[in-house]
Amino acid sequence: MVDLRLAVLGDPVAHSLSPVIHAAALEFAGLEGTYSRRRVDHRGMRRAADDLRSGRLTGANVTMPHKALAAGLADRRSGAVVRSGGANTLWMEDSRLHADSTDPQGVRFAWRHARLPADAPVLLLGAGSAAAAALLALADHEVFVAARRPEAAHQLVARVGATAGVAPWGEPVPGAVLVNATPLGMRGEALPAGVLDEAGGLVELAYGGGPTPAEAVLAARNLPVASGELVLVGQGAASFAIWTGVEVPPSVMLAALAGHGDPPTEPATR
Repeated sequence: MVDLRLAVLGDPVAHSLSPVIHAAALEFAGLEGTYSRRRVDHRGMRRAADDLRSGRLTGANVTMPHKALAAGLADRRSGAVVRSGGANTLWMEDSRLHADSTDPQGVRFAWRHARLPADAPVLLLGAGSAAAAALLALADHEVFVAARRPEAAHQLVARVGATAGVAPWGEPVPGAVLVNATPLGMRGEALPAGVLDEAGGLVELAYGGGPTPAEAVLAARNLPVASGELVLVGQGAASFAIWTGVEVPPSVMLAALAGHGDPPTEPATR
C-alpha cells in the first residue's frame, strides 16, 4: 500500500486545521499516510517542489503568501490557476508538476452549506488571490468588487476576466452577500458598518479564533453565514480527490473539525 505524504506549505501554518481534516479523510478512505505542516519561505517552497518531483511528497496544499510562487513553480497550471494567478494544490502527474486552485470549490461548497441565496448579488471585499478565487467561484452572480485602492479592484476584475462591477470601499450593495477576502475580522477588526447594515449574508474566506465580528453581527440578525472553516472543508475535499481519486463526504471533515476542540488563535486560510 502506498504511504501518502501530504503537507500544507506556507507562513504561518502553525494554526492550520488542514492536518485535522485530511487525517480524517485518510482514515475514512482507508489510506496510509500523513499530512503535516511546513512553514516555508521562498527557498523552502522550491525545496518542497523538488520533494514533489522526487516523490518525497505526494501532494501539497499551499497557503499564503506562496500561492503565486506555487503557480510559477508548476509545469502545468489549470485554468483556475491561470486566471486567479495562484495555486493551492500541487501534485505530480505524467512526470510533471501540476498546479490547481480548489479555492473556488471551497467557496461554492460554503455557499451551499450555509444556504445562502442562490440569486443574491455579491459584494466582494479584497483584491488578492483569495478574492480572485471567489470571483471565479461566483461567476454566475452579479458581483461588485470593493478594495481600499479602487485601481486594485479594477485590476483584479481584468486579471480574472470576470464580468463584475467595482464599488467604493465601505459603500453597501443592498441585499448583497458579503464575501470577505481580506484579513479584516481575524483579529477582531470590524468591517465597514455600512456594508454590514445592508448585507443579506456573509462568506468569510479565512478563519481564526472563533467567529469574526461580522459573523456575530449577521448571525444575530438570523442571516446566513458561511465561516472560513466551511471554505476550508470544501477546498480540502477537492484537493484530496485530486491526490487520491477518493471523494470524501464533506461531513467527514466537518465532524473532524467539530471534534477538534478550540479553534486556532491566529488567522489562517488553510
